[in-house]
Order: sequence, then structure tokens, then C-alpha cells
Amino acid sequence: MQRTDTSAAIERSCFELRFQSLFNAGRGLAFPCNAHGDVDVQALSERAVQNYLGALTGIGREYSLPLVVPSGFR
Repeated sequence: MQRTDTSAAIERSCFELRFQSLFNAGRGLAFPCNAHGDVDVQALSERAVQNYLGALTGIGREYSLPLVVPSGFR
């Protein structure tokens, strides 16, 4: 069965890739992703892309390794 763009968007919106701050408990960044943690960078705003790239380069210095969690999971 071939997936449509709509079903892919629904799958993506069900998960978040979360980067937890190493220094401020409860702070971090989250981006919509699929179950594998793949973020559709082209669907992000310019600011979100900059935040995403900053989070990736800040792993181990500012942010922990990201986790894939269901959207709305606290």
C-alpha cells in the first residue's frame, strides 16, 4: 500500500523529537517528526530550522541526546 502525503503528515504530527536542556530542567526544544525521529526540515519555519540546527550542534554541550516521544507526552 502506498502512503499519501496526508498519511505521512499525520504520522509526523503524532511524534516529537525532543532536545532536553542539560542546564535548565523543564526547558528544551521539540520538533514534529515521524516514529523514527525524522524531522521534515522543509515544513519548518526559518526560525524553527535555526533552532533545530542549533539543537543538533548543541548535543552534549547544551542539550541531551534527543528522544522521540508521542506528541503531547509530558
